[in-house]
This record gives sequence, C-alpha cells and structure tokens, in this order.
Amino acid sequence: MLMNGAKALLESLKAEGVEVAFGYPGGVVLRLYDEIYKMKFPHVLTGHEQGAVHAADGYARASGKVGVVIATSGPGAANLITGIATANMDSAPLVCITGQVANPAIGKDSFQEVDVCGITTPITKHNYLVKNVEDIPRVVKEAFFIARTGRPGPVVIDVAADVFSAEIDFAYPEKVLLPGYSGKYPVKAEEVDDVVEAVKKAERPLIFFGGGVVSSNTAKELREITEVLGVPTASTLMGLGAIPYDTKGYLGFAGMHGAYGANMAIQNADLLLCVGMRFSDRVTGRVAEFAPKAKVAHFEIDLAEVNKNVAADLKVSGDLRESLPLFLDKLKNAGVDFKSKFAAWRDKAVTKGTEHPFGFAGDGEAITPGEVIEKVEDILGKDTIVVTDVGQHQMWAAQFCKVREPREFLTSGGLGTMGFGLPAAIGAKLAKPDKKVVLFTGDGSIMMNCQEFVTAAENNVDIKVIILHNSLLGMVGQWQRLFYEHHYSASELSYKRDFVKIAEAMGVKGARLETKRDLDKLEGLLSEKGAMVIDVIIPKEADVLPMVPGGKRLDEMVLGR
Repeated sequence: MLMNGAKALLESLKAEGVEVAFGYPGGVVLRLYDEIYKMKFPHVLTGHEQGAVHAADGYARASGKVGVVIATSGPGAANLITGIATANMDSAPLVCITGQVANPAIGKDSFQEVDVCGITTPITKHNYLVKNVEDIPRVVKEAFFIARTGRPGPVVIDVAADVFSAEIDFAYPEKVLLPGYSGKYPVKAEEVDDVVEAVKKAERPLIFFGGGVVSSNTAKELREITEVLGVPTASTLMGLGAIPYDTKGYLGFAGMHGAYGANMAIQNADLLLCVGMRFSDRVTGRVAEFAPKAKVAHFEIDLAEVNKNVAADLKVSGDLRESLPLFLDKLKNAGVDFKSKFAAWRDKAVTKGTEHPFGFAGDGEAITPGEVIEKVEDILGKDTIVVTDVGQHQMWAAQFCKVREPREFLTSGGLGTMGFGLPAAIGAKLAKPDKKVVLFTGDGSIMMNCQEFVTAAENNVDIKVIILHNSLLGMVGQWQRLFYEHHYSASELSYKRDFVKIAEAMGVKGARLETKRDLDKLEGLLSEKGAMVIDVIIPKEADVLPMVPGGKRLDEMVLGR
C-alpha cells in the first residue's frame, strides 16, 4: 500500500500494538502530526517533552509494555534526555521517536539540529538515524524487539524531516533479522546446580531480589522458591512488590534508608541469593564490607552487571524466565527439607528486624510522614499503584507503603530524577485505568514538572497527588543537618507558592492538611473523582531513618537522633 513515511511510521506503531503515544509537536514533525490527526492515532499532548517521556516511562512500568514518546528536533529531542536516562537506569522499555532536520541539512548546524544519536548513545540500548523512508518498517520492528527483549531499555528512532513526506509501498515485516542479537539468553544447568549445592551447605541463606524480577515478570517463580526454601528475603527499592510486604520472612527493602532487619540479615547471612539486581551503591554501603560472611550467587541476564560492583562467587547467567523455574525444580528435587532447616534462621532475622521499626516521632499536632502515608494506604487499599518522585518522600513511601504486587511501586531508582512522579503517574493511570494511582511527592520535586497538572486535567486522568510539604529540599536538608552543621545552603524553599492555587489554576482540585485533625478529611478527598492535589504540611526537620552514611557498612546505620 502506497503511503508517506509519516503514515508508515504510525501504521508500524499500530502493528506493534501501541495503544497511546505521548508527545509534543514541532516544525520538523508536522507531517507526522498531520497523520496523527487524520488517523485519529491515540496521542496525549503533555506540557513539556520531559513530561512526555516520563509519562511513557510510567506507562511502560505499570503495564510491562513498551512506552512511546514523540518529540521534534533540536530542543524537543534534547528535552527527552533526562527521561531517556531515567528509563535506561531502571531498565524501562521505551521507543523514543524524534524528528531530525531534513537530509540535506544534517551536519550543517541547521536550525533546531542536534546530534540525537550521538547524545543518546550512552543512555540507550540502541538508536537509529532514519534517512531513507524504506527503512521505517524494519527500524520500528527492530526497535520494539530490542526495547522489550533481554534487559529492557529505551531505543531512539531519529527520523529526518523529508523522510516523513517521502512515499513508500508499506509492508510491515513479520520477523526481526538482527545478526548478533537474538534476544535470547539461555541458562546453563550446571550453574544452577552449583547454586543448589551452595544452598544445601548454607546455614543462613537470604534471597535478595531486585527490579529484574519485576521487569521479567517472574515474581510468581520467586514466591514459589521462597516458599520452598523458607528463608528470609529482602528487596532493593526497584524490587518492591515482587514479594508481598506481609509475606512471612520478608524483611523489607535494604540499603541506605532500608529496613534495619534487611540490612542486618545481609551482613549476617552466609549465602546471598541475589536475583535480578545490580548492587547499586545505595544498596551495598561500603562495598569492601558488604555481606562479609556470605557467598554471593548472582542470577542476572546482563553479564556486564556480574562482578561489576560486588564479586560473585557463583553466577547464573541468562533470562530469569528460564533460570528461576529451573532453580525451583531442582530445589524441589534436592531431597532436603529446606523449610525446617532454615526456620530458626528466618525467625531470628525477623525478630531482629522488629528492634528498630520505621518511624519519626512528631511533636503535638504536626503530621508525620509515616502516618499520612499509612492512612492514604489504608483508605485506598489493594489495586493501588504508588508512584513517587525523588527525595525524602520517596524513601518514606518505600518504608511505609504496603506493596503487594509487582508494578505497583513506580519510582526513579537509578538516576533519582526529581520531576519523574507526576507525568509517570499520568502514564501509569492511562496504562491501568482500573487501578487507583497515588503520587507521593515533595514540594521540591513537584515544581520540576508541575505543568503536567494541565495534562491530567485535560485528559480526565484520575490521580491523587500527596505533597509532603516541609519547605525544604528534604534529602539535601537532611544531609546538611547531619553532616554540615545545619547549614541549609540553597535548600530552603522559602519562595512564595501555593500548591492548591497552582493546581486549581490548571484545572485540578486541591486541598491542604496542616494538623493531625485534618487527616480525618483524607477519606473524603481521596474519594473525589478526577485529579486531586493534597498539600500536607510536615515538620521541616523530619528525617528519613535509618540511614547508612556514605562510606559506612550496612550495619553502621544511624537509627535515631
């Protein structure tokens, strides 16, 4: 069928099952947007390109599908960079379509020209510069295949402007032909056997799992392995939800602001079964003294992560969708009653964790972060997706939220991107309209992409936004309190702003809670239809505790003040 390149691109997206694209038009992509108009292709206009890419990211994380974002050349494409890097660090699958100047103008410092492929090479799985209309169907097919297979991630397709207008006899390919990349990561049975033998010899094994379990959709297998072994478990921030919060033996998330029990168990275990994680510095503390008593067995699809930060005594390379079922089968046939063998160790680890629970002791009528998060959680209940921005509120949400299922806690873990939350929450709600979506953010983070309140209002996106408002860049301020003699250098948010009025000016309802008595209003506010902003005033000097200071071991936590 004869058509122009713009329509061929959209037909290719339809062939990939794309339900919605997020984006912002500009001169170079006008032909593409004209076809969007003609085809009535589902598209959400955001207030900023960064908002568009974070929305596509939130859509991808909530659904497990590939998120799609569209931007014009030059500043439009450049405005995607933070969001692409965010997705790359957390292995979120995106296809990012950018316009480029026309073929004759490429490389001549033309108006609104940037080298998109050059800029994004370090922060993508792959990228393309499409200069020939005949390449569009193949490139789109390959881009989606690369984005979703193996360790997921973002792929950029940069399209020269004249390609959108050129004609093509369109046919979408049935197969991907990529020499050197099959998208398959086979598992070696002998590597799994070695880990089973290590489990048999262990006395204090711990399952430590990360975001790879979520992205590979292997939470079911992990839960079965946990049931067979009867060992304590801990997660990274990105792994939250792979094992329900109330599972017996689950100790919480580990690391700099993680649970006391999880950190202590890691330091005392003699075998760490590490599944789909990359040993971030926020997880390990001082690497040289991380899990000093333990053998480390690393289940990981990306061999670049094995031995990168923490040396692995044993590795199981390959796709978790193959390695975990095989591991489970071999454990079941090992002839050992693992649950009885490890029961005392699990009980001891759980008991240890009760010694220092999460919490912040507030004064009088002041609302504490934990109590507002817990009350919101209790009101919304199951089938709720929690989204966060980055900072103190992010850690409080991770500590106090009752995460039951994968893809129900969405946060920027690796890059730590302030401004991620609001557009990501919009994307998550559009991906999962039957679920409730709540965003926990701070008065610093929400300002980064607050223009997306308009996007929520215009598209009738029912999200609830809880601003934990302490008039401070909270995490920066906490470090300044603890390590810089209370010198609040450029961290106090004393400028005049009213979040309720900001929200209302953009078509979103708003309310403010200032004392504990105001918490009684939460149920009514959360039951309102449509987007809602709830500005919650909390103490300026509320700390996220426990805390592992930089350069310290996981068991050298600051537990209180």
